[in-house]
Amino acid sequence: MSEAVTKEVAATPPRGTTETAVPGSPDMRRRPEWLKARIPAGENYVRLLHLMRLKQLHTVCEEARCPNIGECWAAGTATFLILGDICTRSCGFCAVKTGRPTEYDIDEPRRVAEAVASMGIHHAVITSVDRDDLKDGGASIFAETIRQIRLRVPTCRIEVLIPDFKGDEEALNIVLDAQPDVLNHNVETVPRLYPVARPQGKFDRSLELLLRAKRRGFLTKTGLMVGLGEEIAEVLDVMRQLREVECDVLTIGQYLQPTKEHLPIARFVAPEEFRMLKEEGSRMGFKYVESGPFVRSSYHAERHV
Repeated sequence: MSEAVTKEVAATPPRGTTETAVPGSPDMRRRPEWLKARIPAGENYVRLLHLMRLKQLHTVCEEARCPNIGECWAAGTATFLILGDICTRSCGFCAVKTGRPTEYDIDEPRRVAEAVASMGIHHAVITSVDRDDLKDGGASIFAETIRQIRLRVPTCRIEVLIPDFKGDEEALNIVLDAQPDVLNHNVETVPRLYPVARPQGKFDRSLELLLRAKRRGFLTKTGLMVGLGEEIAEVLDVMRQLREVECDVLTIGQYLQPTKEHLPIARFVAPEEFRMLKEEGSRMGFKYVESGPFVRSSYHAERHV
């Protein structure tokens, strides 16, 4: 396998989007030295790109313009995005398209499972857009995807990163009954910023989802972004509330504005602050805390189990 290109550049979203400065936020062209990423390249990256197109699949790596796409794809891992690539919600931080979805592909779980088998991965992450247009929010497709992967790769660990299903416990149970190894649901930010960052979400509803999964005995996981305008005291308070519902794994990463139409970056959080949050999380009792500028919910997910 050839090595991925190692030349470091300012982290830019895939697909050639242009970074521009936003009034009231740090100059997007002058990111600090710790915010550098590799150019997506290498044999595995090209192979996975071809595989996703061949299977007509989406990945959150591409749709959300993840800065880790080069590293993860070169290592042969990816986070599958099911239920189409159009979301019914309009979160202020997210690059996934918003609108009225047209896709509902009942054969998608089989193709995802085939891709997992072809990639030879040991830890698969399955996520989706929000599908508030569907009665169960897409829970049945999540469940069938888990079952199809189990059929083809019985030893593969399966992590599902799910939406809140509008608080529908029956929909959540459809997913849990399929027995994923990890139940992941991101709270994303502090409650004060929900009206602009996650207007159709509810912080308490997300906590309740994590609590319900924990009561059924599942390993639970969630993620936070920093740099959106929150105070560190607010982040620590959210972490304490997550431990009150016995959340096991926490990821914390820097918010990076995907386009000028999205929420601006309030500040770049220094590496030492990420280290402090990791240490605080460990003291609070989280089983695992992944905290750093480029950390995303599925970054190094195989290490969290």
